Amino acid sequence: MSSKEVKTALKSARDAIRNKEYKEALKHCKTVLKQEKNNYNAWVFIGVAAAELEQPDQAQGAYKKAAELEPDQLLAWQGLASLYEKCNHINAKDDLPGVYQKLLDLYESVDKQKWCDVCKKLVDLYYQEKKHVEVARTWHKLIKTRQEGGAENQELHQLWKKLTQLLAESTEDQNNETQQLLLTAFENALDLSDKIPSEDHQVLYRHFIQCLSKFPHETARLKKACEGMINIYPTVQYPLEVLCLHLIETGSLTDEGEQYCCRLVEMDSKSGLGLIGLGIKALQDKKYEDAVRSLTEGLKESPLCTAGWYHLAEAQVRMHKPKEAVLSCNQALKNIDNLGVSGGNLHQKNLCLHLKAEALIKLSDYESSEEAIRTLDQVSDANNIPGLLVLKGLAYLNKGSLDEASKIMEDLLSSYPDLAEAHALEALIHFTKKDYLQAEKCFQLALEKDAEVAEYHYQLGLTYWSMGEETRKDKTKALTHFLKAAKLDTYMGKVFCYLGHYYRDVVGDRNRARGCYRKAFELDDTDAESGAAAVDLSVELEEMETALAILTTVTQKASAGAAKWAWLRRGLYYLKAGQHSQAVADLQAALRADPKDFNCWESLGEAYLSRGGYTTALKSFTKASELNPESTYSVFKVAAIQQILGKYKEAVAQYQLIIKKKEDYVPALKGLGECHLMMAKAALVDYLDGKAVDYIEKALEYFTRALQHRADVSCLWKLVGDACTSLYAVSLSKVNVSVLGVLLGQKEGKQVLKKNELLHLGGRCYGRALKLMSTSNTWCDLGINYYRQAQHLAETGSKSNDLPELLEKSLHNAVAWTNLGVLYLANEKIEQAHEAFKMAQSLDPSYLMCWIGQALIAETVGSYDTMDLFRHTTELSMHTEGAIGYAYWVCTTLQDKSNRDTELYQYNILQMNAIPAAQVVLSKYTERIQNYAPAFTMLGYLNEHLQLKKEAADAYQRAILLLQTAEDTDAYNVTIRNYGRLLCSIGEYDKAIQAFKSTPLEELEDIIGFGLALFMKGLYKESSKAYERALSTVESEQDKAHILTALAIAEYKQGKMDVAKTLLFKCSILKEPTKESLQALCALGLAMQDATLSKAALNELLKHCKQKDNDYQRCLLTSAIYALQGRTVAVQRQASKAVHSNPADPALWSLLSRVVAQYTQRNAKGGAVAGNVAHILDSNHGKKALLYTAVNQLAVGSSSADGEKNTALKAIQKAALLSPGDPAVWAGLMAACHADDKLALVKNTQPKRMDLHLALLSAVSASNKEFFENYNQSLEKWSLSQAVTGLIDTRRIAEAEALCTKNLKSNPDQPAVILLLRQVQCKPLLESQKPLPDAVLEELQKTVMSNSTSVPAWQWLAHIYQSQGMMGAAEMCYRKSLQVASQQGSWSGKLSSLLRLALLALEVCMANISSDHWPSLVQEATTEALKLCFCPLAVLLQALLQFKRKMGARETRRLLERVVYQPGYPKSIVSTARWYLLRHLHAKNDYELIDVLVNNAKTHGDTRALELNQKLSSQ
Repeated sequence: MSSKEVKTALKSARDAIRNKEYKEALKHCKTVLKQEKNNYNAWVFIGVAAAELEQPDQAQGAYKKAAELEPDQLLAWQGLASLYEKCNHINAKDDLPGVYQKLLDLYESVDKQKWCDVCKKLVDLYYQEKKHVEVARTWHKLIKTRQEGGAENQELHQLWKKLTQLLAESTEDQNNETQQLLLTAFENALDLSDKIPSEDHQVLYRHFIQCLSKFPHETARLKKACEGMINIYPTVQYPLEVLCLHLIETGSLTDEGEQYCCRLVEMDSKSGLGLIGLGIKALQDKKYEDAVRSLTEGLKESPLCTAGWYHLAEAQVRMHKPKEAVLSCNQALKNIDNLGVSGGNLHQKNLCLHLKAEALIKLSDYESSEEAIRTLDQVSDANNIPGLLVLKGLAYLNKGSLDEASKIMEDLLSSYPDLAEAHALEALIHFTKKDYLQAEKCFQLALEKDAEVAEYHYQLGLTYWSMGEETRKDKTKALTHFLKAAKLDTYMGKVFCYLGHYYRDVVGDRNRARGCYRKAFELDDTDAESGAAAVDLSVELEEMETALAILTTVTQKASAGAAKWAWLRRGLYYLKAGQHSQAVADLQAALRADPKDFNCWESLGEAYLSRGGYTTALKSFTKASELNPESTYSVFKVAAIQQILGKYKEAVAQYQLIIKKKEDYVPALKGLGECHLMMAKAALVDYLDGKAVDYIEKALEYFTRALQHRADVSCLWKLVGDACTSLYAVSLSKVNVSVLGVLLGQKEGKQVLKKNELLHLGGRCYGRALKLMSTSNTWCDLGINYYRQAQHLAETGSKSNDLPELLEKSLHNAVAWTNLGVLYLANEKIEQAHEAFKMAQSLDPSYLMCWIGQALIAETVGSYDTMDLFRHTTELSMHTEGAIGYAYWVCTTLQDKSNRDTELYQYNILQMNAIPAAQVVLSKYTERIQNYAPAFTMLGYLNEHLQLKKEAADAYQRAILLLQTAEDTDAYNVTIRNYGRLLCSIGEYDKAIQAFKSTPLEELEDIIGFGLALFMKGLYKESSKAYERALSTVESEQDKAHILTALAIAEYKQGKMDVAKTLLFKCSILKEPTKESLQALCALGLAMQDATLSKAALNELLKHCKQKDNDYQRCLLTSAIYALQGRTVAVQRQASKAVHSNPADPALWSLLSRVVAQYTQRNAKGGAVAGNVAHILDSNHGKKALLYTAVNQLAVGSSSADGEKNTALKAIQKAALLSPGDPAVWAGLMAACHADDKLALVKNTQPKRMDLHLALLSAVSASNKEFFENYNQSLEKWSLSQAVTGLIDTRRIAEAEALCTKNLKSNPDQPAVILLLRQVQCKPLLESQKPLPDAVLEELQKTVMSNSTSVPAWQWLAHIYQSQGMMGAAEMCYRKSLQVASQQGSWSGKLSSLLRLALLALEVCMANISSDHWPSLVQEATTEALKLCFCPLAVLLQALLQFKRKMGARETRRLLERVVYQPGYPKSIVSTARWYLLRHLHAKNDYELIDVLVNNAKTHGDTRALELNQKLSSQ
């Protein structure tokens, strides 16, 4: 190919590229290259075409080939640059800078503009690769080129500014050259700014200063820049803040620096950096208070300033505030940790740790010393710094680790012998060991090395102080060094404290001492010793306001649980000042600080006591005595307060504790005597005379012991007189008091004093008390004593005509008026007596005697107020006349049976709680007066009413003993009658018979009482004779009716039904038949199963009863008649009607629960509710109601058993606890346990209770003795059946058979037990699954026929036939059981028979036996069952029948879904239905409903259904 053709081909390639026909262009280029391999243009065109065809490797190779051929030609390099810019080739970024450099070389002399463009691209590339030096160099070349090209200042300004932006973001990674280029760029950019001042210029200046602040070596330049900006922008804070921050970090502020800080604070008073700078300057000038104030304010605004926290901590250490210093150091260290530990920060961290350790050591406690050691360990190279080693030694010394401290000290002295701190450490070690001489030498040596350390002077002064009194008094020693230390360090509070000690204890200058203490406390407000001393000295100097001001200041600042000394002293001040409430508050605050200070508790007790808070004072003194058992004062105050509160026994116990330790402690002896004296007076008020005498004897003993130690105390003699005189009211025979001989002038021994001697001794003691101290009270007591002596020696009286004369002198004396009233009453002048008593009442309404006089007048005139007046006398105080009078009227009112509905009876007896009140006062009366028989008779009568039968018998016996020798035979016979009646009521029938026989048996009450005793004893014939004898003496028809009724009952007991019936008929035809006789006639009809007789008697009874009168008995009789008639529903309705009429009667609720369980089990849920209501209303009826509740809950069946809690079992267990003697309860417990076992079987779990059947059967038999024989037999038979069933279920066949055989041996004629035995014997035969012989089946049939009225018997025989495949015979047996249940009206029997019949038929249907009879039988039986009640099992059986008939039918799904998804179905039934429904849905391939059913199974935990679903899904 010629050169022309080559040119033509190249032109064609160029045209193809223009037309974007790159493949054609490649063809033309390849044609050219075939001829000219080194054709530059062809390779360039190939590069262009390949690049456009996205073939970067081919394009790169082409361009590089072209560049190699002609390296000085631009096209190849331009193409290569364009290719690298567009593609992400692996070598693009590496090769592109070289390409740009080549282009720069080529453009430099050709095209300056393109050179600049490429230069900018190269800078961007370097910037992306973070090649800061190349960026700076290349951009500098660009700026230089533009300068040479004559660029304007604005353009150059922008270029320099752009360079600052490129480099300012990553100053940390730059070398020195780059940093210098950056700073030059800032300076040039600032110089070339056209507008100064301006916003852009200010921002640029700010960035320049910010950049300079990052370069530590550019301090001078930074300062110059800041000053330059300040000159241009004087109102801008930023350069000042930077300067201040720089100065703060360097830690040295010159006067010029202070001016900067002041200027900044002037601009912004809350400038953190300015305030911190001023604080550091104040610290340098040793103005520590100003430093702390400025630094604290500054750090509030700038909390991240680490240097500020450090300098604050330093100032706090200098001011001896180590706790605050530790907190400041911690904040500084926290900031350093957040910033990261670099070189500068590491040094700063070491300084902070050093300062923190120093502050911790000043705290001196163990924990702080431990922390100080840990802090020093964090300092780098700490073991080579002597100052830190000294601190560590001090820390070990504070810990008590002398060995470690000594080792450090020895190392320091060997390495640094001239170090003052080492000698000071050695001195402190000697001081700790109490080697004061060596400590003195070492401190002196330390002071030689450095005499300007205040701590050394203080410690040397303290050493002299500790040496003893002589060195303390030597002014040249302790005082000199304390003064020197105070001069060198005016903030050292402990120095001023010891100066205060010196002036107080040595010089005796209290004013100067108080000044030193106040100075010490002002410097360190935590120094409790200084504060307390300042307050105490102020109090001594009688400057109470000063003391109170100090205490108030401390308490206002104190946090909770602090400043105990201040709270305590202020509390004591308020206590002394009589401000008790404030004292209590302050002492409580003191206790919050130290709850174990018994002194505080005692002071608090005193404060409570001062304001009358005896209970709280008692608690305080009790706490004090617990904290310090050796404190006699606390125990004494506890006893004294208990004595004030009337807790005499507790007080005696406390006093005794004191006497055991200090026998001669007179206050405790006096307290013991007073307590016994007060207990004696209380016993006298309660007529407990024997106790009173004992208490007085003890009181005299303690008073005598006290007098042996302090015979000069007047009150002790007076108390002895009080004790002797207090027994004036006790009978002469009871007063035999043993008195210590010392009291009688004898040296030793004891002497027993009679009443007159005791009274005489009391008078003598009052005389001795008057000699010691004459008081009006003692004179009065002496007069009373003489009066009691005279009263005892002779019976003296005044004539009636003398009293008016006395009254003229005693017009306002209630006693005199009462005595006058007594005289008038004795002379039968009723009106005058009434007026006299009335006058006495007006003078003193609480005077008992005048009220007794008024009661006697009321009794005389027959007033209705008599009982009320006597009752009022018993309320005022105990008095024999008032007691006997009130008891008499209460007994009289109780004997009148006709007044029960009157308002007078309701008020006087019931509302005023008369019977127990009268019994209490009469018991006290008989305690003091023991020879008055009517009182014991009335006491027995009242005890009888209160059901205190043993006490009543004792009272009657004592009355009989008193009346045996008396001539009043009528009273004797009445008492015997009462005694006999009581014996009969407590079951002592033999004694009752003997008691009645001891009477003449002429009175009606005696005869009928005798007849009752004979009846209760079981002597019915003799009882009948007694009642017949009573008939001959009876007068009223009502009494006759009662006796005829009792006689009829006696005849009934002898088996004479007709005679009893005739007698009761006689009662009914009387003019006034009694309710009891009609009730007996109705009950007799029930016993004879004569419904007509019972109904007629009941109708007659209802005529004589009020609407609300005895609802329970009427309902019980009516229900029994309905039950006799077989009207079971009517039984429940009658009970329900009675409950609605009287819903507050628990007996009716209990009856309703009982009849529901017995007759209408379908309503068992309501029966359980009724039982619960009865139990809530009354625990008495509730005992039996619990049994009925449990039986009803069992009758409910599985619906209650499905719950988490077995409510029936819990109810019957509670009933067993309340009524362990009721056999029905134990039988019910057997049933509940059996149900629980069956439930466990259904749930496939282990029964919780095992082997209880025989034990519960024994419990039934053991508690079966107090009930009727028929009831006992029925209950035992049922329990036996239940026990045998339980044994069979637990496979204990041999035990079950032995139990039946044992029972039959005692009584062979028991068809039910024989049936049980056959069931036991058949169990193994059935389990063997072998056919039963015909003879066996015939024997079983005979056994069932002998129990033909038993529904379970027919059902069991049907089960036998069913197991043998005899389905027809089984059906007939089930039908027979249904017939028997219908005849008996047994709802549960009918339901169980129908369900068993349906199950039998369904089993046949499931066996695929083609017959229409069995399906129809299932349908018929379940339909009848559903008519009886809602029966879940019946619904399930209908669904299963439909499933068997048509598995895939829609009706099948409907019936099964009804069981699964509708509420009210038991778990077991729902699980079965879910299982069949799952099979139906899988057969229909209805996956949507399958998912719904599976989710339902998961929700209810039906694992069986889920397993079936997995099996069906995998098929």
